[in-house]
Amino acid sequence: MAEKEYIIPYSNDVRKRHYHKTSRGKVEKFVVQLEVEYEGRWKEVVRYDCAHNFAHRDSYNLAGRNKKEGLSLGFEEALTLADDDIDDNWELYTQRFLEGAMP
Repeated sequence: MAEKEYIIPYSNDVRKRHYHKTSRGKVEKFVVQLEVEYEGRWKEVVRYDCAHNFAHRDSYNLAGRNKKEGLSLGFEEALTLADDDIDDNWELYTQRFLEGAMP
């Protein structure tokens, strides 16, 4: 089994956290999330993962409330979507989050 974990900083207070585990070339587990440092703590903004054995996306607001959206994708496709979506939209998601809305 191979595991990869890394953090990509977009700015001083915004980063992407990426983790995935593969076995025989297939993704078995993954988490990709956008985080914003707010009042000295890192907060989740958007998280893609496969907890509960299905790929989904959780969106958060400043109060910590979240909305879960199921993804009709395999883990490999969901992992690619997660990385691409956060890379492409981190500024918009961060702005909405800091305004109190869910991205």
